Amino acid sequence: MTKAAELREMSDEQLGLTLTDTCEHFFRLRIQAQTERLDAPSELKKNRRLIARIKTIQRERAGSPEKTDPADTDTKVEADAANGTG
Repeated sequence: MTKAAELREMSDEQLGLTLTDTCEHFFRLRIQAQTERLDAPSELKKNRRLIARIKTIQRERAGSPEKTDPADTDTKVEADAANGTG
């Protein structure tokens, strides 16, 4: 089991390779689950969570854009309506 702290220590390239390997393994497990009985069904859950951890760390490193404030959007819509442009 790879912890988030261990994943954060990896380089971007290592994370990408780990993600690829984990996705392939998850795919094989899903196929196996459909065709025969799994030895450890919990492996599906573990792999799914590992994929989510890796993607989260990649997103953190990429720097997510700032979220827009819903109040600003409402104000713009009201201003457009008052001007007759919306």
